[in-house]
Amino acid sequence: MSLDIVIVGCGGHGREVLGIVRAVNAAADGDPVWRVRGFVDDTPSEVNLKRVQRLEVPYLGSTARLGDQPAGTHLALGIGDPAARRAVDQRVAAHGLAAAVLIHPDATVGPDAVYGEGLVAFAGARVTTNVTLGRHVHLNQNSAVAHDCEVGDHVSVNPLGAVSGDCRLGDGVLIGAGAVVLQGLRVGADATVGAGACVVRNVPAGIVVKGVPAR
Repeated sequence: MSLDIVIVGCGGHGREVLGIVRAVNAAADGDPVWRVRGFVDDTPSEVNLKRVQRLEVPYLGSTARLGDQPAGTHLALGIGDPAARRAVDQRVAAHGLAAAVLIHPDATVGPDAVYGEGLVAFAGARVTTNVTLGRHVHLNQNSAVAHDCEVGDHVSVNPLGAVSGDCRLGDGVLIGAGAVVLQGLRVGADATVGAGACVVRNVPAGIVVKGVPAR
């Protein structure tokens, strides 16, 4: 039996999430896993509404429409920025919809990984062994989280980002595209590691580091 799902966010990240949903359905043995009811977005641009229309998925309206969905409907937060994703997560929580876990068929997540609701693993994402992922973690295309890592809520690892073994990422951390965090390091909550950076020492909470070595 298929489950209903609504994607929050009409932007590029949200439409990429739709691609994962469709890939999961295409790989299913039997009935599709998900039945997409549509997108919701509080401030969609006209350009993005047209892009959603081209994907032949309805725009349902603002996030208030989540309250109109049938019992059992799931949501997926199609928002790339960790802070924005956390804010929307808090705002829509009142509707009581469960968050879908979406793992692209071309992603791998270790069998002993522990993850919260709302995990989104894009094509090529790799999670190895004894990894803990918080709520609404997004692992973008070809990113990697190695052994024994602990990753907080609303963390994003952007395409080709790599987190080495035994690292700790606080809530709301953003690892930029192509960035690397070396073995055993800590990145504090709401910190940002810029694209292409190499983190060689612990990163305090709330700051932005970039470059090689990252500072």
